Amino acid sequence: MSASQSAVAATLLDRHGSTYAREAGITLKDTPQPLYQLLVLSSLLSARIRASVAVAAARALFQDGIRNPRTMAAASWQERVDALGEGGYRRYDERTATQLGDGAELLLQEHRGDLRQLREEADGDERTLVQGLRETPGMGPAGADIFLREAQAVWPEYAPHFDGKALQGAERLGLPQNPKRLARLAGDAGPAVFAAALVRAALEKKVADDVLEHAG
Repeated sequence: MSASQSAVAATLLDRHGSTYAREAGITLKDTPQPLYQLLVLSSLLSARIRASVAVAAARALFQDGIRNPRTMAAASWQERVDALGEGGYRRYDERTATQLGDGAELLLQEHRGDLRQLREEADGDERTLVQGLRETPGMGPAGADIFLREAQAVWPEYAPHFDGKALQGAERLGLPQNPKRLARLAGDAGPAVFAAALVRAALEKKVADDVLEHAG
């Protein structure tokens, strides 16, 4: 670990170190409601749409009282569409509104609305957990990766998890591509926060440029 890499990592964390869950107003804990909210956010973030729009759409859903599988399933399709629209999530709003409703009903039927059952069934096996997550309508590989990237803060058996997008950010910043080395660079902030910051560097060149300028 070179001094320059340490400086880059510290600057990235100082200036852009926040999870997407936190940005969406989710206080992530190993309890059913925030884990479900993270699932919703991960699904929204996985679409080909700006991350800021996905975060705003998630916040709008939660602020409208659609915060758990029961309220998601109980909400009408139009209520979901309207909430997504409030966040600017208009390109995929109709399809996503349907998928969110179907996903909530499936989670209630299969796991009583509690994603911790998936964790228990996976027993630390990432492939099994991803397969379970991907049963959710609209949840593809990217969405499952996003969920794991953020959930590792409360499900440490899956840490360190740096997905392809986080590794792109690391490459852009001249940081190592090895998850264990990245986890060491994360220090006390933890891999979830560091991974989210790296994703920001991957998605926005101005973030990477800002970090490299101030780290020097």
